Amino acid sequence: MQLQWHCKSFETLTNIELYALLRLRSEVFVVEQNCVFLDMDNKDQTCYHLLGYDGENLVSAARLLGPNTAYQQMSIGRVVSSPAYRGTGAGKALMQQAIIACYQLFENGDIKIGAQLYLKAFYESFGFVQTSEVYDEDGIDHIEMIKKGNY
Repeated sequence: MQLQWHCKSFETLTNIELYALLRLRSEVFVVEQNCVFLDMDNKDQTCYHLLGYDGENLVSAARLLGPNTAYQQMSIGRVVSSPAYRGTGAGKALMQQAIIACYQLFENGDIKIGAQLYLKAFYESFGFVQTSEVYDEDGIDHIEMIKKGNY
């Protein structure tokens, strides 16, 4: 499957794109993962949003945060793929595109993420290394991971 990628700042998202993005994040993070939390954390406005489309359907997304936004390093967060597209490579393609976009937007440097523990091997496949002990975030085990900068 070939997805179409769009990387946009918050203010350039259309109403339709923003609605689809927030709906997908809510579908996965709140409903599927049964995690009651406030997704809109006032960081979206300072991020770039990477959107992966299959035709007109938003199937994967991530937000790209510059250095000193969430961490000292640049970061990739709110990584999400539609349940209907799991196993199609959409998540892998999303991370590949997100890493490339970070280096293009913020130049070379380390990328830090807060990863759900069960996805550790997935992120390791992109060169991320665990840098923290397991911690609880909204009832889900997480770890911090860093990918050393080398584009």
